[in-house]
Amino acid sequence: MALHYNLSKVYAISDHDIEFAKKIVELFLEEVPLEMRNIKHGLKEKDHEKVYHAAHKIKPTLDLFGMDLAYDDVLAIENWSRSEGKKKEIKEVVKSLKEYIGRTAKELKKDYDL
Repeated sequence: MALHYNLSKVYAISDHDIEFAKKIVELFLEEVPLEMRNIKHGLKEKDHEKVYHAAHKIKPTLDLFGMDLAYDDVLAIENWSRSEGKKKEIKEVVKSLKEYIGRTAKELKKDYDL
């Protein structure tokens, strides 16, 4: 049972094609953790542009997966990067997003036998 995600949008755009949904899940598992690392590296390097681009890249995926809390975190990260805020202002949001994505990835792997 999905606790951290909701694939209703994925199934809606695919006419309930399970193989399509599985491919979308696989893409999530490849791309989102990679971009999460880019956010963390950008934060460490004080590279606001890198943080912004990585957050912006995963934003539609989080929406597609019905990950509302994570989506809100990404919006906050985007806004922070545009205003070139201080690291301490966004550190907890990034940590929260990383944990949420980690739990979701674990759940997806289990639910889709990946």
